[in-house]
Amino acid sequence: MRAARPRTPLKFVGWCFPCHPRSVGRARRLLREEARDWPVGKETADVAALLLSELMANACRHGRTTPEREIRALCTVDGEKLRIEVSDAGRGVPRVRQARDDEEAGRGLALVAALADVWNVSLRPHGTGKTVWCELRLRQE
Repeated sequence: MRAARPRTPLKFVGWCFPCHPRSVGRARRLLREEARDWPVGKETADVAALLLSELMANACRHGRTTPEREIRALCTVDGEKLRIEVSDAGRGVPRVRQARDDEEAGRGLALVAALADVWNVSLRPHGTGKTVWCELRLRQE
């Protein structure tokens, strides 16, 4: 019988941000600070910060969040995965698209799809908005 790998204790952090481009950098910095104490390794923490940045940028740009509503971010380490969630009040469901070479935007979800082990969108069951989430499997570094 194989010995079970010790389960990583649940660690999580969440924030609420105004719908403003400065919130993207702030979210990235806050996650990097938190991840220093998490058992995820530097490379995984760097990828997680990048993924959070992309999801936050999309929420700020496309979420159509009114000034009285905020964008929420939640990052969780549970077992062998790190999950990143960004919620906004926008009604549209984001889709990966192929940006043209001369476009400056339009690559965020393609980057998320390429770097995350899995990602998806969950519509809020009792209200306006959605949560875009992605997960990274934790690897030994």
